[in-house]
Amino acid sequence: MRAPRRLSLIAVLGSLALLLGACSMATVEAPAPAPATAPAAQPSAGAPVDAVPAGLEKFYAQELDWKSCGGVLQCTELSVPMDYANPGGDTMTLALNKRPGAKNAAGSLLVNPGGPGASGLEIVRDAVPTMFGQKLQRGFDVIGFDPRGVGSSTPVKCENPEEQDASRAEQFDATTDEGLAAMRKASAGYAALCAERTGQALGFVDTVSAARDMDVMRAALGDKQLNYLGYSYGTSLGAHYAQLFPQNVGRLVLDGALDPTLDNNEITMGQAVGFEHEIRAYMQDCLDSGDCPFTGELEDALGQLRELFDSVEANPMVSSDGRRVPIIDFVNGFIIPLYDNSTWPMLTEGLRNAIAGNVDDILYFADLSAGRESDGSYTGNGTAAFTAINCLDYPMDAGIPAMRAEAEALAEAAPTIGKYLAYGPVGCQDWKYPATGKPGELTAKGAAPIMVIGTTGDPATPYAWSQSLAEQLESASLVTFEGHGHTAYGRSNGCISNAVESYFLDGTVPADGLRC
Repeated sequence: MRAPRRLSLIAVLGSLALLLGACSMATVEAPAPAPATAPAAQPSAGAPVDAVPAGLEKFYAQELDWKSCGGVLQCTELSVPMDYANPGGDTMTLALNKRPGAKNAAGSLLVNPGGPGASGLEIVRDAVPTMFGQKLQRGFDVIGFDPRGVGSSTPVKCENPEEQDASRAEQFDATTDEGLAAMRKASAGYAALCAERTGQALGFVDTVSAARDMDVMRAALGDKQLNYLGYSYGTSLGAHYAQLFPQNVGRLVLDGALDPTLDNNEITMGQAVGFEHEIRAYMQDCLDSGDCPFTGELEDALGQLRELFDSVEANPMVSSDGRRVPIIDFVNGFIIPLYDNSTWPMLTEGLRNAIAGNVDDILYFADLSAGRESDGSYTGNGTAAFTAINCLDYPMDAGIPAMRAEAEALAEAAPTIGKYLAYGPVGCQDWKYPATGKPGELTAKGAAPIMVIGTTGDPATPYAWSQSLAEQLESASLVTFEGHGHTAYGRSNGCISNAVESYFLDGTVPADGLRC
């Protein structure tokens, strides 16, 4: 069985946002204080278009040296301050690539596929030709970039491939004091490893800094305003950019939105409930197909699925290549095909084989989620970057009573999937650098019209989050895709494609409330 390439680019990296609890249970040392810095000077919302924030002139004046890097692709690098409060200090290097548009292209269109931890280089290299309409590809130079801390851009460095394999094979029973203590010890070791191998940059991979990087990119690309398409976590980057630089907003599409007002617990609960709903939809579809390894009515089948999970939790499976597959890796593999309903038949095949004792198909999807190749290497650094960015973006209560209470609430609200998303804050408990972000509304007052897309059956970024972001952003219009799966543009229907492409190419703002 082979999964479509696009699944590894959008769905898998979107899944990282879901698996905060799960990843922490499998991986993530003693904290040192964060560097003491003054608050970064913020650009004025009334500043003129293309104004350069004081102290950043040399960064905004960079000239990009594009070089061929395979086929039509061109690649370059950009320098940005590590700490925007101290722009004369250390720097980070960002990797960019480009699919040039036609000679009369209207400028640049930046793309981010989500995560956090997803590679924008990969989506532009591998997925844009099939996801984007031809007119859109000709109308802009499509720009991919790895945000700070991600992939080829001054990356967060934690485990090597052998260590990552070993971490994925671990299993902890956090419902017991002994199991939770073992999980915390493993997470502390992971945090220490990340701090040692990444260095000071680990404290500056937050989303606000990455959004400020996007304005340096805009200037270096020669664009007066930013045109941007962000999926999933990429909507957070885009919304923070609009909040910081409303005067520089060109045309922004935010597809599958995160709600910036939610804290970590609220995000986890929203995703648990979202995936529980999608599991029910998948299971009913499986039963209706007449070719389902589960039987009876919907509740009967869901009970059988939970029994399968319980069996793997009690006795981790072993793949044909000898790797141990504990419950968290199994659940990771189970979740990935839920991101796109076109892959539900592949999930059914994988579950049928797992029931028969062959876990290879499920492990294949778990490997996609982790970025593991068949030769044992790992592409990118999605898991490490995900943890590092989230630990900076979200303050988390790692107290035992709070986590126990959250675990109970998750299990009650999402009886199939909820307990596997619990105890996520453990992963950030011993992180070297404390969180700098906090939940809050983003209004982007004064920005040009922004397009927000929500999918009614999106399990990873529930539709209500897109509704909330569209309400917060003063100039936003909400477009709704009535369907299943994570995000919409490039995988949904012509109505969504027409709305997105008309907006980017012609400036036609879709009517608020458009449903596709």
